[in-house]
Amino acid sequence: MHELLPFMLALVAAIVLIEMLATKLKVAYPVLLVIAGLLISFVPGLPRVVVDPNMIFFIFLPPLLFEAAWNISFKEMIKWYRIITSFAFLVVLFSAMAVAVVANHFIPGFSLALGFLLGGIVSPPDAVSTGAITKFVRIPRSTAAVLEGESLLNDASSLIIFRFALVAVGTGQFIWQTALLNFSWMLVGGVGIGLLFGWLFMQAHKRLPTDAPSDIIFTLIEPYFLYWVAEQVHSSGVLAVVSGGLLLANNRYSFLTSASRVRGYSFWEAFIFILNGIVFMLIGLELPEVVEGLRSNGIPLRTAVNYGILVTVTLIVARIISSYAAMIATLIFRPGVIPNRRSARRRWGLPLLLGWTGMRGVVSLAAALAIPPTLPDGSAFPYRNLILFVTFVVILLTLVIQGLTLPYLIKRTGIFNDMNEQSEENIKKELKTKYVAETLRLLKERQGKNAETEPHLQRLIDQWEQKISKPELYKMTVQAKESYLELLEDQRSFLSKLGKTSDIPDELIRHQIYQIDLEEERIKLL
Repeated sequence: MHELLPFMLALVAAIVLIEMLATKLKVAYPVLLVIAGLLISFVPGLPRVVVDPNMIFFIFLPPLLFEAAWNISFKEMIKWYRIITSFAFLVVLFSAMAVAVVANHFIPGFSLALGFLLGGIVSPPDAVSTGAITKFVRIPRSTAAVLEGESLLNDASSLIIFRFALVAVGTGQFIWQTALLNFSWMLVGGVGIGLLFGWLFMQAHKRLPTDAPSDIIFTLIEPYFLYWVAEQVHSSGVLAVVSGGLLLANNRYSFLTSASRVRGYSFWEAFIFILNGIVFMLIGLELPEVVEGLRSNGIPLRTAVNYGILVTVTLIVARIISSYAAMIATLIFRPGVIPNRRSARRRWGLPLLLGWTGMRGVVSLAAALAIPPTLPDGSAFPYRNLILFVTFVVILLTLVIQGLTLPYLIKRTGIFNDMNEQSEENIKKELKTKYVAETLRLLKERQGKNAETEPHLQRLIDQWEQKISKPELYKMTVQAKESYLELLEDQRSFLSKLGKTSDIPDELIRHQIYQIDLEEERIKLL
């Protein structure tokens, strides 16, 4: 343990430094993390990293899904639910089938059940990779909503395929009736458990005398608890976490205080970043060990690489075909929902873009590592090392090739240059105008009730009326913002020195500095 701790601390520090470098280079940090992990694995004398297959899902998957559910736009998800569900279920199933057929045909001794197992592992695109890559380019909200919604649900469909294929490989048979019943229970039970226990957690937040730290701890427990309960009754832990997370996210303002939300956001941002960083590092760190396993099984490295390339090409082609099939089906049955119908470039280029966003990552790695080393009868799991290696190759190729070329592809084709979406700046102005007007109405309403006892309301009304009549007085220039931020820094410095030289309690000093920090964040958002 004492030998492993410095290595883990150094790993976390490396993750942070690589993320800084990726931001500077405008490259998605998962790409650099995978490459860095691979390079680090060749350094002699480092501790061996061993991941417990039974724990990989439980450690990483619940919080990653939970955080994604809290950040997704539920309104956009409902608006585009048809294409989201198509990509999350039908495209994943088609991709898994394509991989199964290709692997069964080209890999000697590879059964169809093993092919579906491999297909279930590598079929879901990774949300973190796509989000990290697309943040450097401008894409429409509708496209972002489709990608985010797909990545939130496709984990469930792919892991259901993975589970059924695992049973088929272990037992040597596949009973359709039993599979259909189990599939139905996974869907209904997973969603039901998520909504039920999500509501119970919401009531606990409301009724217990919680504060910000306890609220944050509750939100950390919730995804693990939802996942564990669903898995205990052989339902879908992924759907339980997603449905529970969506329920809690859409009611967050009714049971979380502002302090809980502000502090919770910072906590979850750092926690998820570290989890993602560790997983992407593991992809590179585990690869040399898998290569050794291939050699022990007598599989040449070049042959295994060729299989990995074959599966990667199959996935890319299957996703592009699926994207165009979805576009054609939409043109036939629901042409009114096609954005920019007059733009042929965007209409026929968008499926290609969606097909090129299939970067694999966390879920594929977790599923591959979760394959048990032995079958129920005690014999070695067939082709386990080859499946692991092919999965690593797929992740590496899709992250590096698609990940590095996607921003260039979007900019080069100009596919979104003609989009007529309202700019973010205009939306902010419209939103501010509406809430200022409503605030003024509420203040005047309160003034009518408390005209004599609340003279301070009149001063507030005068200020808010000025925000409507003379908004330029409240708009900060870049120079004014910089000056004000410097003033806030001077205030922090003064309070810090005051805390060391006076008898004022430290907690009061920290509280005042926290208020300044909140003000700084508010100014940065103007």
